[in-house]
Amino acid sequence: MFAYIVRRVIAGVILIVVMSIVTFALFFASPVDPAQFACGKNCSAAQKEVTADALGYNDNFMVQWAKFAKGVFVGRDFPDDPELKETAPQTIAHCPAPCLGYSTERTSTVNDLIERTLPVSASIALAAFVLWILGGVLFGVIAALKRGTIIDRGLVGLSLVFYALPTFFTGLLLYKFVAIQWGWVDIPRYTTIADGGLSGWGSSLLLPAITLAVFFMAGYVRMTRAYVLESLSEDYVRTARAKGLPPRTVTFKHALRAALTPIVTMAGLDFAGLLGGAIITESVFNYPGLGKLAVQANRDFDLPTLVGLVLLLAVFVIVANIIVDLLYAVIDPRVRLS
Repeated sequence: MFAYIVRRVIAGVILIVVMSIVTFALFFASPVDPAQFACGKNCSAAQKEVTADALGYNDNFMVQWAKFAKGVFVGRDFPDDPELKETAPQTIAHCPAPCLGYSTERTSTVNDLIERTLPVSASIALAAFVLWILGGVLFGVIAALKRGTIIDRGLVGLSLVFYALPTFFTGLLLYKFVAIQWGWVDIPRYTTIADGGLSGWGSSLLLPAITLAVFFMAGYVRMTRAYVLESLSEDYVRTARAKGLPPRTVTFKHALRAALTPIVTMAGLDFAGLLGGAIITESVFNYPGLGKLAVQANRDFDLPTLVGLVLLLAVFVIVANIIVDLLYAVIDPRVRLS
């Protein structure tokens, strides 16, 4: 087990390094001149050259990547105002490790930008994850047990409807009717635990979390139903029934446990991708998360911020893969890690 974990971690680190090189190469090949955006629209050629030199944009690709990689481990200093580099070189912004870059567009390190926006996206993703896992697995099991009945057809039909609806449409419907017209909940506005307590924080996440949860839940209902039906036809389930075990024990301890392996695989990857993929939902509810930051950075051609976000999300996905692989042996005793 330990050797397997070490191998997976080493493979994950190698993959992160490759991802960083590929990401840097893509943005390095971009026709956008980052020095021009860092310097400003009315920047002269001489000022742009000073800015490019101060930020290291005149270095070749591998030198820039090496500086970035070094900053991840030991931190890095950036000129707070590149135009003052020649006259005031002491004017710098320190970015502690793991440093993901410096945004001249926002005069802030990428670490600080992520630190301000990550809790918002993580809160929405976590709330949506709990809702769609509990609802998707529960309704999927019910549909499997009621196979061929009106309950089964109704649950599958509703899941297809919600899966077909775009998240922005679902979010707008909830915002318009649930919050504004009917007044069942307050107008969504992100509230931290420090400001509103657990109740205020939870209520601020309700509509965005439901918006994301119903979309993912629809897929998990169908997937859980299919895998539970497959498990119920296995020999060991029929043996458990023949021994006289209660139906609840047969369903949840034997059939559902075997069906959880592919569900956990999808859940881990979906949760990791959701941290940066809730762009539309955050835009609908105007929540300052990673998705909104990515939209703004793309609009402003803020390449350092985009590079940092891409690498951060890549790390989330790779770590989620490792965790899912380790959970296999816990969920399914037939799986052995070696």
